[in-house]
Amino acid sequence: MAPSRGRALRALGTMGVAFATIIAVMSVSESAHAAPALEQEAESATISQGVVESNHAGFSGTGFVNYDNVVGSYVEYTLTADQAGEHELTFRYANGTTADRPVSVTVDGGAAQTVSFPGTGAWTTWQTRTAKVTLKAGANKIRATATTANGGPNADKISAVRLGPVDAEPPTPPKNLQFVSSTASTVSLKWEAATDNVGVTGYEIYQHGQHVLSVGNVLEATATGLQPDTDYDWTVFAKDAANNVSQASNNVLGRTQPAPPDNEAPTVPGNLRSTGRTATSVDLAWTASTDNVGVTGYDIYVNGEVRQTADGNATSATVAGLTAGTEYAFRVLARDAKGNRSGLSNEIKVTPAAGGPSGTPDPGTVSTIASGVDVAWGLVFLPDGSALFSERNTFNIYRLTKSGQKTPAGKISQAVGTNGEGGLLGLEIAPSFNTDHWLYVYHTASEGNRVIRIKYENGALVQSSYQILLQGMAKNRYHNGGRLRYGPVDGKLYVSVGDAQNPDNNPQNNNSLNGKILRINLDGSIPSDNPFGNAVWSKGHRNPQGLDFDSLGRLWESEFGDSTQDEVNLIVKGGNYGWPNCEGTTGSCSGYLAPKKTWSTSQASPSGLTIINDYVFVATTVGQRVYRMRIDGDTLVDQKVYFQGTYDRLRTVEVDHDGDIWLTTTTDKDGTPNNDRILLIDIQYSGGGGGGFKLTSSAFADNAMMPAKYTCAGDGTAGQDPSPPLAWGASQGAQGYAIVFADKANNGNKLHWAIWDIPAATGSLPENLGAGFNVPSQGTAKQKAMGSGASALKYFGPCPGGSTHPYTFTLYALNTATVAGITSSSTMAQIETAIKNASTANTVLRAQSNASA
Repeated sequence: MAPSRGRALRALGTMGVAFATIIAVMSVSESAHAAPALEQEAESATISQGVVESNHAGFSGTGFVNYDNVVGSYVEYTLTADQAGEHELTFRYANGTTADRPVSVTVDGGAAQTVSFPGTGAWTTWQTRTAKVTLKAGANKIRATATTANGGPNADKISAVRLGPVDAEPPTPPKNLQFVSSTASTVSLKWEAATDNVGVTGYEIYQHGQHVLSVGNVLEATATGLQPDTDYDWTVFAKDAANNVSQASNNVLGRTQPAPPDNEAPTVPGNLRSTGRTATSVDLAWTASTDNVGVTGYDIYVNGEVRQTADGNATSATVAGLTAGTEYAFRVLARDAKGNRSGLSNEIKVTPAAGGPSGTPDPGTVSTIASGVDVAWGLVFLPDGSALFSERNTFNIYRLTKSGQKTPAGKISQAVGTNGEGGLLGLEIAPSFNTDHWLYVYHTASEGNRVIRIKYENGALVQSSYQILLQGMAKNRYHNGGRLRYGPVDGKLYVSVGDAQNPDNNPQNNNSLNGKILRINLDGSIPSDNPFGNAVWSKGHRNPQGLDFDSLGRLWESEFGDSTQDEVNLIVKGGNYGWPNCEGTTGSCSGYLAPKKTWSTSQASPSGLTIINDYVFVATTVGQRVYRMRIDGDTLVDQKVYFQGTYDRLRTVEVDHDGDIWLTTTTDKDGTPNNDRILLIDIQYSGGGGGGFKLTSSAFADNAMMPAKYTCAGDGTAGQDPSPPLAWGASQGAQGYAIVFADKANNGNKLHWAIWDIPAATGSLPENLGAGFNVPSQGTAKQKAMGSGASALKYFGPCPGGSTHPYTFTLYALNTATVAGITSSSTMAQIETAIKNASTANTVLRAQSNASA
């Protein structure tokens, strides 16, 4: 009996595996074979861990391949297609056992789908199994690899036929969408039927671009789980059996009813305190309020006025845009859904002071450069330091100087709107702008979305120079993407394109430009090293908008999620980021590239993204805030939240030639023109040579490798290590200091060692502190480390065992000379919490280590 093994093609829709060549399966009734079969006998293919035999009758050609009974044995066929497109593969095989012998099938090394090869009853009984893949024009390597110890089936041959056109005609838009009724948490809608050449199968209900509900072929629906007393902007889309999605219905506003009567206010937030500060910001923390129904938010008062807000589940916030050396008074109150407000918390007074690692960009004072603008979307800086910005809905482009002088540059008359997120979007220039004057533009047009270029000369767009570089990106009311970014390393133009609200047909289809990051040459041609032979650079995206490159030339992207999670991704060539099978880290995510950061869709909806000194800034619409995160290897750490609720919805964030941020508002849900602003955030850079409250070590630089003598490698034993020398400048008003040393691998916080109650007059610690809870020769200072026994009473250096880990020494300025509640039996977590509770400011010295004992 011949062993027969083969690997099952993994079904993309159910297994969620990144497979660069698989697209949606077409109904046989909707397809036709439009080309003769391509075919190759297994015995003429490339064989690994298998042999050609002819001892079972019924095979074609000169024999068949008998796989070895091992995982990983394979047959690799070469099929040369005359045209690119979807093909149906047919495997002819025999399996004389009762065991399935699945194989993994890949095309040109892409990710796999699985095909099952069940028993055929006898080794002389030959049957077929099929799978659908996308082949490129020319030679394609199709590998069928055994996935079980049974190996694959007896393989006779493979054939392929190109499938003819499927139903590509979308339904008409639903008509006459109407708001019917609402409660405090629901909205009911109805509409008139869409039509389709084959038949409508269902409808998708969206709220301002966010998917809320799917229904079958019915003409009414009720959305649930909404916030009370809130306006919602509703749109409906029709869908057919081939997953074609219509354009949008009319949109209608539907407001929820007020919350039920509730006169009970939340409790007062407790123990307001400062946990850190920079020259321009103050970190606040408080004890959560409680409410009979639920706390929905906090108002943060600065000098008696509401400065910003925080989410209802938050217990901390950062207030930015402050002035160094100026004292501010802070208080916090809680709100519930009915608008009941608690009393104000205790008041604290804090003076922003310099601190933080060298080069840290901290948001300072905020001013308005331009007002009376309408959804400023694209923003690009010219060589002279001025900017060009686009208005999404008017299709106008303006020049704007940092002093606030605004002059019209011209209109993109070919642009059209979508009554949603389409229109005049991203702008970019290349370093060659001084000589070529090309302005690159992404805009919605009559047939879809386009990338064009047009010359900007003598203060105006040269209309006769308008040139289409790339088109064929489908449009819809929402999910048009639209950001452009010049690649500083390769000189290419990168484009973020949304899925056009057609998740089933676009993001995983290599032949669609939607749901992708695209990469083109500056003349619109396709780079020869693109992964799929077209403009596609990465795929599996929903509605990507923000793009920027870090100091290593790596591309980062921000992306709107559906109803669960928004994302920031690190983009790689050919990468598959999972949509629609995977949203953030939810769904069927195995085999896809995971995001580097996620947020709830209620806390973000990220649009613009810019990077300063490897700090990522993201502007959010629904979240009405700016996030800042530090790039640490291939992770994002040290998240800060700025300006929450202060400037309404935020769209675009860009850093200018001076290192300051321009931030655009996007009050686009109210339908009122010219009520947006472009803001200037004065960025202050910590540690810029002025000393101050900054932790340093004479033994190593910030973020450098720690010398072995301060690690477990020094004496070959974990624990009881010599501590490094540390020094710092004074923090104004500090009553004492503390230092916490931690391993931060994988966004963790493994606490190694802490020293606290360091006298206020102290500005340094010598190398190799002595052992003991009471630190020898250091006044009132006390220490504790991880571990047990004597090892817990002396500095415990890094010992990550050969792989490089990031570490931090965090210096805290304390509001007390003695941190209360700590004893020699306290845990490291308890010690860190007590130190943070007593802290008024902190600064970080980073380190790396790969030491082994």
